[in-house]
Amino acid sequence: MNDQLSLLFVMVETAGILAPIAFILFHVLRQFLFIPVPLVCITGGILFGSIFGSIFSIIGLMMSSILFYFLISRMPKTHSKLSKLKKRWFGEYRNLSVGQVVVLRLIPFIHYHLLNFCLIERNRSFHVYLKNSWITNFPLAIFYTVFGEFISRFTPSMILLILFSLGILVFILREKVTIIKWKEFFKTA
Repeated sequence: MNDQLSLLFVMVETAGILAPIAFILFHVLRQFLFIPVPLVCITGGILFGSIFGSIFSIIGLMMSSILFYFLISRMPKTHSKLSKLKKRWFGEYRNLSVGQVVVLRLIPFIHYHLLNFCLIERNRSFHVYLKNSWITNFPLAIFYTVFGEFISRFTPSMILLILFSLGILVFILREKVTIIKWKEFFKTA
């Protein structure tokens, strides 16, 4: 493992300016290769350190979110699949708050683009989506880049405690008002 890690460090040192660019582009390609976001952010922390790894991860995640915003309207099948998945996981009339999305992004097995979809459904304006993406991607990149080394050393009980705490945060930060349209409430069977 140490030999592979030192080889990775040598490759990054010799790549110069191309290494950060390749890493940022890898964040964009990650979604097509089905690689989890936390894994890429942890790798950024190992390769570039906490500060630069976080910066490069945030840039890559923002580019990925922007690409998703423009592509989802052109992919109706994916849009309907994400809509069904959102209804199944969060309920038909439930909109996630930005705070909930922040916390859910920290849970490694939650679908990254499902949360992007929830941000789009919350407000379809690109500028609001961009701001909310920044707010939700920032803690994700920082957390996994800085603490990535320590996460691998956690015991299973510590991981369960962290996931339980994040679940409580999602419940506390939920939107407490549900709006149901008149026609849907009095729907005839």
